[in-house]
Amino acid sequence: MASHPLTVGFDLDMTLIDSRPGIHAAYRALCAETGVWIDADQAVTRLGPPLEQELALWFPADRIQEMADRYREIYPTYAIEPTLALPGAREAVAAVQDLGGRAIVVTAKHEPNAKLHLAHLGMAPDEVIGWLWAEAKAEALREHGASVYVGDHIGDVRGAHTAGALSLAVPTGPCDAAELREAGADVIIDDLTAFPAWLRAYRESDNQN
Repeated sequence: MASHPLTVGFDLDMTLIDSRPGIHAAYRALCAETGVWIDADQAVTRLGPPLEQELALWFPADRIQEMADRYREIYPTYAIEPTLALPGAREAVAAVQDLGGRAIVVTAKHEPNAKLHLAHLGMAPDEVIGWLWAEAKAEALREHGASVYVGDHIGDVRGAHTAGALSLAVPTGPCDAAELREAGADVIIDDLTAFPAWLRAYRESDNQN
């Protein structure tokens, strides 16, 4: 039998939610407010890394933190309503919980805004941990005993492996299946609609070991 409770971590942006329309709107608002051009169309193709990395392409170094703070402040006004759940996202979270496990969200996003997204879309993970990117995600994954981390970015693969967790990748974000495979993803599924069946098989295998 498995000697540990089932805990599965999920990334947020482009794993559970399609936040591109909302983030696009927030960047456009910041652009209008500051008068500084931000190519929102390009910015939403690079989701995953911390906000500050994107802002560094558009603002001088001494303004990045100020602009990040302002972006996060206006974000709820512009970005929550247009954001959609990706196919299978709600069912993926529920699948973990239906097996008696814990589903946690570990994201680089500003944690209060991550929680607003999940509440708006009717998703109820057991924990939401923000402000962690790539290898730093391992801090939360280890703390909560996650054996699997689900993400769409090569940074998520690195986070999973740093935590000693299985990396399950979905090519629903900026990284395609080939990139995710090359980065070392242990399992790749097309999208989260395939996750509940995969999880049941994984759990059955785990219980036999």
